[in-house]
Amino acid sequence: MNLVDLEIARHDWRNIPCGCGESAEHLPADLRRLAEHGPAQGPIETGLDDHAWSVRGLWDPAPAVTSVVLAALADERTPYARLPCLDVLHRMVAGDGTHPQAARPDLDLPALCRDLAVGGTWLLYREVMTFQDPGQAGAAFEILTVIETDRDRLERLREAAAGWLPVCCRTGLCDD
Repeated sequence: MNLVDLEIARHDWRNIPCGCGESAEHLPADLRRLAEHGPAQGPIETGLDDHAWSVRGLWDPAPAVTSVVLAALADERTPYARLPCLDVLHRMVAGDGTHPQAARPDLDLPALCRDLAVGGTWLLYREVMTFQDPGQAGAAFEILTVIETDRDRLERLREAAAGWLPVCCRTGLCDD
């Protein structure tokens, strides 16, 4: 069992209301596909739009999705899988709010996702420093601008990784 499967097993997907109106029990298959994405597969559609998030906000599965993509990042996935996982994580932590039609619209789902992502802060620092690619390093850095409370440490990372961060990250345009 890998870390993704271990984390998926922690959640009662059947009892999590999904943005599609059904239960979220169909999401683990999409999350496994996301975590196993390889170079031969081309661009990936996560299948999470209107299930975990929409333009109006996050849906109830968002915290569980956040936990699973963090597990995927900790599980030494290929760069081809890591970037889509970072994209999903960014949507979770930078969400504008809880969808007004979520099961508990009074719950601040983006804040819950940010709290979960804080536990993966060092994974994101590793992403920036290890995968010296503007896309991947930039995606991880943008997430850090949302969750990192130590702005001095973030600034030091910006300086250390300036050679491969995209312009928006180097100049602070992506900071929240």
